[in-house]
Amino acid sequence: MNDAPALSRIPPPPPPATLEETGLPLTLMGDILLKTMFRMSLTHVSDVSRIICLSFAQTQQLIDTARAERLVEAMGTLQATATSTEMGYQLTDAGRQRAQQALAISEYYGAMPVPLESYGEQVRRQSIRKVKITREQLTAAMGDLILPEGLLGDLGPAVTSGRSILMYGPPGNGKSSISNGIRDALGDTIYVPSAVVHSGQVIAVYDPIVHRKVAPNNASTGTSLRLHGQRHDPRYQLCERPTVITGGELRLDMLELKYNAASRTYQAPLQFKAMGGVFIVDDLGRQEEPPQALVNRWIVPLEMNYDILTLISGEKFIVPFDTLVIFSTNFHPNTIFDTAALRRIFFKIKIDGPNQADFLKIFALVARKRRIPLNEDALIHLLQTKYPTIDNVYANYQPVFLIDQMIAICDYEGRPYHMSPELIDRAWSNMFVKDEEIVR
Repeated sequence: MNDAPALSRIPPPPPPATLEETGLPLTLMGDILLKTMFRMSLTHVSDVSRIICLSFAQTQQLIDTARAERLVEAMGTLQATATSTEMGYQLTDAGRQRAQQALAISEYYGAMPVPLESYGEQVRRQSIRKVKITREQLTAAMGDLILPEGLLGDLGPAVTSGRSILMYGPPGNGKSSISNGIRDALGDTIYVPSAVVHSGQVIAVYDPIVHRKVAPNNASTGTSLRLHGQRHDPRYQLCERPTVITGGELRLDMLELKYNAASRTYQAPLQFKAMGGVFIVDDLGRQEEPPQALVNRWIVPLEMNYDILTLISGEKFIVPFDTLVIFSTNFHPNTIFDTAALRRIFFKIKIDGPNQADFLKIFALVARKRRIPLNEDALIHLLQTKYPTIDNVYANYQPVFLIDQMIAICDYEGRPYHMSPELIDRAWSNMFVKDEEIVR
């Protein structure tokens, strides 16, 4: 991704001024407070505030409520923290018992969740469909890729629309790299909740593997929040627009809520974590489930902009769906989809291999990067002797493959990097497997 994404111009979710404005029941917040103090052995309000993502004053209010219920007690002396001297607090025996009872129902603790309805409002404010990308941005995001003429003209409207895209064509021609370039072209940031809550069930959303946090220059934590205030609801993380990339490992159950029976907690499915960003299904057709079944799972989200998830109790509920879905396949679409499925994929873009002129551009670019000098005799031998054997079908991966093969030979034999017809022949022999019967 871009090293320095632009900070979000999206209206941030405002910090709740009161506990009531969090939209959460006091019992839920009280249980999360007790579980967090119990699991993390926290004693200072500033530390608890930072972990549960509420202001110092709101956290103190929760602790005061727990004290009134004899679940928390003051430790009796002021204790020094990193920035001030605070009263220490600890769970009473009743508080520890209450925390353990709450943990038996759900192991979730830490950041207070955001009500699903409130998150839906934020999703609409930062919708992927509001992102407008120029040709210059898309070109820059593609880096050194040598693309067929007219391809950016097809990709641009597809990305800007925020609708689904199917890229298809022969293997090795950069479909995955183009998908990554689309991801990088987005470049801005959104707000991702640590967790959401529906029907009292907390669903973890923020995932450090998927979400890349961006720290605002004036970010404040701990007790400094009391001095400088909060720029946005601290239950959200400011992140780059997320990207989820799946390949042959994708299964239908990965698109459903994941319930951990041991910890009694929910994890959001992949497409929910990709909310506001990009979901790339690479190598479609290589999964255990047939492509038609996978696309059928996306029919409602792609058409209606919402998804339907199911709790372990069997309760179904609606969640927002705001994701740019990119399917990439080496198969012809007519062989893996019916017409109804194809109709629901808004853009269909064929990615062909390069012509000879573009192949030579790619070859020269890779050679310059690898610091191996071009050789006219080697190139003539490659184009006039080797490629006719495969009907002059060029692919984007081939220059990298051939040049890296020649470099490996030179490294092994202790020779300076160079090209020659002899090295071309040796590299070529590893690019294809001879079609022959093996006697066993």
